[in-house]
Amino acid sequence: MILSDFDLKNYIKSGRLKIEPFDESIIRENGLDLRLGNKIARLKRTDKVLDVLNAREANIEDFYEVEEGEEFVIYPNEHVLLHTLEYIKLPPELMGFVNLRSTYARLGIMAPPTIIDGGFEGQLTIELIGSSFPVKLCAGIRFIHVVFAKLSSPIEKPYSGTYQGQRGVTLPKIFGNYQII
Repeated sequence: MILSDFDLKNYIKSGRLKIEPFDESIIRENGLDLRLGNKIARLKRTDKVLDVLNAREANIEDFYEVEEGEEFVIYPNEHVLLHTLEYIKLPPELMGFVNLRSTYARLGIMAPPTIIDGGFEGQLTIELIGSSFPVKLCAGIRFIHVVFAKLSSPIEKPYSGTYQGQRGVTLPKIFGNYQII
């Protein structure tokens, strides 16, 4: 069952779904529009090979460049990691489907499918792939839409993985516990 705006307001009001900072304007008809944070991690173009079996030995700066600011230009076909302004906490009976807002999709920006597991808490790190032309995004804009679904029963083992409690842009944990806060 997909949650409506009425359901979402009740979940938030009861404290079962936590959103911080919360602004009533992010509640939409069938989900929440989350806002862009102020950090970006750009995947570098490099000839260095990342051996995923020995990634802990890699130097993360060889593969990512992190910036902080209020505006970011996403260049054509560039892959970047961004994060949400909001820190969310889902109860074990909810999960979320993360989608790029249609305005940005219509500009040619893409975001691979992302799922929020029941019991997850943290800011979301989202990958975006640039359009065929540069696009400037500003911190604080509504850039993703999350649709919440109520599961047929609460999860027996809520999410407790390596990304639990993340803040800021969180780089792949293949590198260990490396976070940009």
